[in-house]
Amino acid sequence: MDATATAAPAALDTLCVNTIRTLSMDGVQRANSGHPGTPMALAPLGHRIFTRHLKHDPADPAWADRDRFVLSCGHASMLLYSLLHLSGYGVSLDDLRNFRQLHSPTAGHPELGELPGVEYTTGPLGQGVSAAVGMALAERVLADRFNRGGATVIDHRTWVIASDGDLMEGVAQESASLAAHLGLGKLVVFWDDNRITIDGTTEVSFTEDVAARYAAYGWQVLHIEDVDDLEAIDAAIAEARTDEARPTLVVTRTHIGIGSPRQDTPQAHGEPLGAENVRLTKQAYGWPEDSDFLVPDEVREAYASVAERGAEAGAAWDEQMARLRAAEPELAAELQRRMSGTMPDGWADDLVATQFEDAGPAATRQSSGQAINLVAPRLPELIGGSADLAGSNLTTIKDGGDITAADASGRNLHFGIREHAMGAIINGITAHGGLRAFGGTFLIFSDYLRPAIRLAALSKLPSIFVFTHDSVYLGEDGPTHQPIEQLASLRAMPNLLVLRPAEANETLAAWKLALEQTDRPVALALTRQKLAPFHYGGDSRLEGSSVERGAYVLREATGGTPELVLIATGSEVHTALDAATRLEEDGTPTRVVSMPCQELFVEQPREWREAVLPPTVRARVAVEAAATFGWERFVGDAGEVVGIDRFGISAPGEEAATALGISVDGVVSAAHRTLATVHGEAR
Repeated sequence: MDATATAAPAALDTLCVNTIRTLSMDGVQRANSGHPGTPMALAPLGHRIFTRHLKHDPADPAWADRDRFVLSCGHASMLLYSLLHLSGYGVSLDDLRNFRQLHSPTAGHPELGELPGVEYTTGPLGQGVSAAVGMALAERVLADRFNRGGATVIDHRTWVIASDGDLMEGVAQESASLAAHLGLGKLVVFWDDNRITIDGTTEVSFTEDVAARYAAYGWQVLHIEDVDDLEAIDAAIAEARTDEARPTLVVTRTHIGIGSPRQDTPQAHGEPLGAENVRLTKQAYGWPEDSDFLVPDEVREAYASVAERGAEAGAAWDEQMARLRAAEPELAAELQRRMSGTMPDGWADDLVATQFEDAGPAATRQSSGQAINLVAPRLPELIGGSADLAGSNLTTIKDGGDITAADASGRNLHFGIREHAMGAIINGITAHGGLRAFGGTFLIFSDYLRPAIRLAALSKLPSIFVFTHDSVYLGEDGPTHQPIEQLASLRAMPNLLVLRPAEANETLAAWKLALEQTDRPVALALTRQKLAPFHYGGDSRLEGSSVERGAYVLREATGGTPELVLIATGSEVHTALDAATRLEEDGTPTRVVSMPCQELFVEQPREWREAVLPPTVRARVAVEAAATFGWERFVGDAGEVVGIDRFGISAPGEEAATALGISVDGVVSAAHRTLATVHGEAR
């Protein structure tokens, strides 16, 4: 936006800055909890960005072409909340007064969806700045697609304020490397160089030349020697805008807790200043010492210009959209559909697993790759990639082209061996809107993505994580690569769907489910080994009802009344089917239940759950080539679980699984034990 449009006298700027500082102090002090020093230090930067440089409209916070602002140092949340309040985002003074209180939208760290103007959930350091890379990438991809017909409808920047801690975290280093590789020139990161951490000064742990490190990545590196020099902020931003081939790091020297008796001390970082120190600091600012959450009228008048500029920018964008609509009406409609988060009409019609290139036995990773390529032409917003494992994860969109620094028209992302960053970047793309993103790696490396998966679940982002090589059946790579506890660990995470399909039909249904989600992420667990497809009554058309319910009766017991129920996921469904055949031959009516998603099953009405797992049938066996943790709620106190509660073993897949107890014999033996328990109780 035009930096001259809101020129204000220096005294008024100082008043605005001190308003932000005192609001931040007051919020933390009233809560008796929080981080006052960083928002105090960053107030001039936040003020200048929001009033002069950020393209945003408080009246339309979801506007597609707004700039994205990410406060990666989420502990400085009172800075963001104060700026949103002053800018007219509907954040009230009472919201500021209720900082960190029960049911208040002004949470301890910013949470996506709680307040307009919060673009991402931040707090876990490194995640915000890494997600911002995804946002900048999304802007670039969408601009390449939709800036047509003489219209520029996608043209915005991603602004980040990051702390020392953000730049220490490994995920930020991975994402910074990739941002430079992809030439994301509309990404601007301000590093709050306050040289203080909780343990002391950064001299105790962080003495590298950060600017040189970012220059080595390929970033443009600029400096602001004193954050209170507002003209220096303007100059740095102007220079950042001139280089759109490289992301920009602005090394910004600040003083934590500025003006307070605790300035430049660790105590200013993570605890309230204390009532007396608040009074003394206000005195140093020339502020009424006994005031509380004071916003002078002059400040409100100055910030009214934010809404005015936002309305002007929105109107200018409307003109660009009108131009696009006139030149390419279908493209304009597609942009609006994508940004609204809706799917194309009929996108899932006639999805049939037999349309796959190979309808015979296939690993579910193969079926997943075929599913991606079956839906990709129907969903132009779908992009994704892998952490240097595309040939193993089978995540490539055929003929989709690669997204590179020189060409953003492709659909395939090469994240390199950067799993941590991949997860955060997928979240950033998803949070930006207009695209659906997925990323793949081995299930064992889901641990590297866990912070990002957790933030997706917390933030209700429908990110998609593709995890292949999902069990000890991957074989010879041994226990370092064989996942054991990962499935149970992921299932323990609230608001995450973990889908482990058993063959091609279930895999396609799992992808359909993943793409239909709007408020929760999905983790797909997929096999390396080939599995035969199911033939539901000879008809493999996907109705979607069974997998969508989380579990269903795959094979009914002879006579329709089971004495025993076998429950399985993924490749072990086939083990259960073979075990059921043997048990039936021995005279035990056995039902086989496929349970691709525990989370969806427990959400079903009781009638469905009890129809699938009748309470009267207490002889149950669950089988999964993973930790047994969590299965007890499905098998009950009389049931058995065939699983693996130790690390794996290096051997060919089938041999490894058999040695660890995953076999037909193991399931049959467990069935005999649960039947004996139930029959013994009956006697």
